[in-house]
Amino acid sequence: MGFDIIRDDLSGDASRALLALHLRQMHANSPPGSAFALDLSGLRRPDVEVWSAWRGGRIASIGALRTLGDGNGELKSMRTHPDFLRRGAAAAILEHIVATARARGMPRLSLETGSGPAFEPALALYRRRGFVPGPAFGDYAASDFNQFLHLAL
Repeated sequence: MGFDIIRDDLSGDASRALLALHLRQMHANSPPGSAFALDLSGLRRPDVEVWSAWRGGRIASIGALRTLGDGNGELKSMRTHPDFLRRGAAAAILEHIVATARARGMPRLSLETGSGPAFEPALALYRRRGFVPGPAFGDYAASDFNQFLHLAL
């Protein structure tokens, strides 16, 4: 059984609750000043588009694509609802975002994430999809905590 993926304006309670969980987890598992997750206002910027995956009327995952000034894309705000972990919800959103970035002619899709056990499941997903470690991009600065992954499209 697949997921229904919709463009999400973040006006619904379920989407906002999953975003709030994402922000709490990012800050809880990152050193001060090292969490770069976008809040509600950041995800509503014109250069960001958000999608959510649904099954049976319940939100399963969320993710966003930010268009960077150099024409590349940045993967943002990936989060799976705890009830849908290891059931393909994150992979469904990731595939949708990769396909969208490719259709828009973006040459590369990049992401910034943290290090440590809390980040390993997401890192494994990104690596399976073909993302490889690389340099900092955009306005990010490298640190001992954060890491950068890139996917050539």
